[in-house]
Amino acid sequence: MKKMISLMTVALMMTSVLAVGTYCKNNNATSPEQQKPALPGQDEAETEAVAGEAQQSDIPIGAQVLMEAYPDFIKGYNNNKILFHDGTEMTYDDGRQKSFVEKLDDADIEDMFAFKYDLNSWTPEFQQDAGRSRNEAMFKKMYGNSPDAVKKHLVKVPWFGQNVEFTTVNGADKKLMAVRDELAKHPEFKKYFKSEGTFYWREVRGAKRLSAHSYGMTIDIGGDFKTYWLWAKPGAKETDKVAYQNKMPHEIVEIFEKHGFIWGGRWYHYDTMHFEYRPEILLMEKKRASN
Repeated sequence: MKKMISLMTVALMMTSVLAVGTYCKNNNATSPEQQKPALPGQDEAETEAVAGEAQQSDIPIGAQVLMEAYPDFIKGYNNNKILFHDGTEMTYDDGRQKSFVEKLDDADIEDMFAFKYDLNSWTPEFQQDAGRSRNEAMFKKMYGNSPDAVKKHLVKVPWFGQNVEFTTVNGADKKLMAVRDELAKHPEFKKYFKSEGTFYWREVRGAKRLSAHSYGMTIDIGGDFKTYWLWAKPGAKETDKVAYQNKMPHEIVEIFEKHGFIWGGRWYHYDTMHFEYRPEILLMEKKRASN
């Protein structure tokens, strides 16, 4: 009898152990997503970052470089809209097919990246004018929508014996100072440094769009060594072919470009005195080169 009771006790204990094990298994069960092993060192924040990268792949490259170039203003992109920190938004692509001239005179944000800024050639290809297309609504939002609005952000920057007006928006004045400090190490080029103008609210000659000088983030230099496509061929149209001319040393150009400025001498419709703070154009070329 004692032997039988002992056997029954053992059986009951085994049954209890199995029941507890089944309960624990059921209550600790995970979904197929939860069962996936985490990457080494990956925590919750990193998982969210990976998800963010996936979303980033859906954002046009132009929108990506704008977010990188102008973080004080642009915070994101969604459903064909550029999103600003103040809660406003602007259409990225208006969906219209445009001619070369229309991309200059009536540019949406996407059109600003329609042309190539060729860093590998010193002779621009026909109608490659990257940077001449500017979405006026976006630039007015950042720099000011009137002469008085732009002037509120202008400071005087010492420039080789001159004081030039330049905007503080997007840190453009600091970038110009960095250019100046680097150019100062090249006294052999001093004859090219004279400023021919910075802020000037006006339209482009012969066009219906504002000049980049209107925003206070552009400087003309060159002294007696300036060349300009309309001086070479007076009365020419945007669609005409013109012979390229340049007297600006490439070393000067490369210093400006290093600090986020594009050069008008890389335009087919060249303006070799012109340096304009447009970091998004240079960032776009880097992304194009890496793809």
